[in-house]
Amino acid sequence: MELGIKIKELRLKKGLTQEELASRCELTKGYISQLENDLTSPSIASLNDILIALGTSLNEFFSDDDDEQVVFTEGDHFEKQIEHGKIVWLVPTAQKNRMEPIRCELSVGAETEHDIPHEGEEFGYVLDGKIKLHIGKREFEAKKGESFYFRADRTHYIKNVGNTKAVIIWLSCPPNF
Repeated sequence: MELGIKIKELRLKKGLTQEELASRCELTKGYISQLENDLTSPSIASLNDILIALGTSLNEFFSDDDDEQVVFTEGDHFEKQIEHGKIVWLVPTAQKNRMEPIRCELSVGAETEHDIPHEGEEFGYVLDGKIKLHIGKREFEAKKGESFYFRADRTHYIKNVGNTKAVIIWLSCPPNF
């Protein structure tokens, strides 16, 4: 990795001169110039100061976001058949992320497994049909175009109470499916 080129790109994006960046980091303009031309290497402390002045961090600077998949096609999805329906993981690597989006399809009268209390929160959006959401001892109905949001600290599940297949986009944070 060419540190100097990347630092120069960040500096120019911020609209800073070498002198302005040096001043913010208590360094010299000459040092910034040498750094940008890869004639010297910064200490971790100096690099960290420069990156903070440029509005980023060591982690972001060295991460290779170019390899990160952002758009997922139907071919990327992972599907699991459940009794009277299916669950489709919309982001196949979601279990290592902070949230896990799925599409849940339930036949008429079918219900999801009863999920035991766990840490986190859950959100859902009903794409089609009518469901009954069970959270602890409470029940809530939601139909096409409606959403739900709750803390997952009680047993919960969904039942299709409509006359057609129910389709729900469901997010669990942290991943739980």
